Amino acid sequence: MTKPPLTLYLAAPRGFCAGVDRAIKIVEMALEKWGAPVYVRHEIVHNKFVVDGLRDKGAVFVEELEDCPDDRPVIFSAHGVPKSVPAEASRRDMIFVDATCPLVSKVHIEAQRHAEAGLQMIMIGHKGHPETIGTMGQLPAGEVLLVETVADVATVEVRDPERLAFVTQTTLSVDDTKDIVAALQARFPRIIGPHKEDICYATTNRQEAVKTVAPKSDALLVVGAPNSSNSRRLVEVASKAGCKYAQLVQRADGIDWRALDGISSVAVTAGASAPEVLVNEVIDAFRDHYDVTVEVVETATENVEFKVPRVLREPA
Repeated sequence: MTKPPLTLYLAAPRGFCAGVDRAIKIVEMALEKWGAPVYVRHEIVHNKFVVDGLRDKGAVFVEELEDCPDDRPVIFSAHGVPKSVPAEASRRDMIFVDATCPLVSKVHIEAQRHAEAGLQMIMIGHKGHPETIGTMGQLPAGEVLLVETVADVATVEVRDPERLAFVTQTTLSVDDTKDIVAALQARFPRIIGPHKEDICYATTNRQEAVKTVAPKSDALLVVGAPNSSNSRRLVEVASKAGCKYAQLVQRADGIDWRALDGISSVAVTAGASAPEVLVNEVIDAFRDHYDVTVEVVETATENVEFKVPRVLREPA
């Protein structure tokens, strides 16, 4: 039987960013240095395939530090942790390695600097997301106020409207965040923003690539985890950019083929914590159903690399 033709637009950049690459490398190097088990507080990155692979090598994933023994190394996830976590690890004399993405750490430092200048912080982010919890936990309770939407800006109660600064989660929608920032600046004209946008280069680049491929595609698939903020934002960006059907899939077996019936073009991208092997799996699945022509659509080139902490580069 002849397969129907399909143009598959492969968005670039896609998939792993430098922070995710570094975090995974940190777990692997810790296992090499100290042997298994190595404990990891929270999923190192939001991707089941990656987490399962590291678990098979000897990583033990826990939600809280209290679930870790004192005598084994513990790694803090790429999303960052409240200040109380490394403080508690130090108190317990634990070996710990912080895999927080350097771009998230930049936001932490920013928040600290503003607080030292006597400013109250407003954070634009998603309630309950590990990164938001980590950033808000850099300062005492009440010093960082969370807003998620433009509507939240109208009701947020601040200590002094003249002495405010804002930071953002690094994985938000660039366009949605612009609207929230504009609302903050309209309500609090003296509010101070970051020197350089907090939304990271990888999030921005992946969203730009999606904006390019979405309008010319009948459907767009984002390979990523349901708890991955940047992956979910890519689905939203695709829909807003004019793609009629955008779906988040963890792996090829999650593709809803009935929803794709009759398409002649599809775009494929991946969130910043999704490995390329899963993208290839999705492309192979399309080859099983269609006569596929792959067209790479590259909107930016990434060559960022972050060093792993010194403790892992030193001999045991």
